[in-house]
Amino acid sequence: MKLEEKAVIFDLDGVICFTDKYHYQAWKALADKLGIYFDEKINNRLRGVSRMASLEIILERADKTYTQEEKEAFAEEKNDNYKELLKNMKESDLSEEVKTTLEELRARGYLLAIGSSSKNTKFILGQLGLGDFFDAIADGTDITHSKPDPEVFLKAAEKLGMKPEDCAVVEDAKAGIEAAKAANMTALALDGDARDCGMQDYNLEGFFDLLNILPGAGE
Repeated sequence: MKLEEKAVIFDLDGVICFTDKYHYQAWKALADKLGIYFDEKINNRLRGVSRMASLEIILERADKTYTQEEKEAFAEEKNDNYKELLKNMKESDLSEEVKTTLEELRARGYLLAIGSSSKNTKFILGQLGLGDFFDAIADGTDITHSKPDPEVFLKAAEKLGMKPEDCAVVEDAKAGIEAAKAANMTALALDGDARDCGMQDYNLEGFFDLLNILPGAGE
């Protein structure tokens, strides 16, 4: 299979890098403080989901109702903790496979973007040494609806100056695949529940597999 897209939009967490453990630690600390049961199975439900939507999932097990003001304070507390944990990330956390593949796609003429619901996207990319690498970044600071709403991918395409149908999306979460299809983009599943959802256009055997299905842009 050879695709003819001219731009590739990547989810961040689980695709470019892995911050799951930091998210889990930060949410677990908050849940423990509130006396709410939280484990890795529940944490998997939060993948690709916005911060406030993630909090609502955690609060499903709460024995009381919280005000919107309290919820916003909880979300801020979690994020402050998460950002402290992210300071442990460094350029060596970017795998050689991802780095080499991104550089080759750039050499082949593709426009490259990030489409992530995270409001910490730019900080994470900076920690990985990719602060200035991508042609466009659409993240949680640009959108009002998180995946599976297609807003973040449509925003990325807009920033690239590309039509949605000329973009491919690399995702590891079902919500991301749903968002890509809703945006009329080619959906490429990389691991996670993205491969099991049945909505993807193509399953990647690994990040490097992008080079097998993406020829030079415009070829």
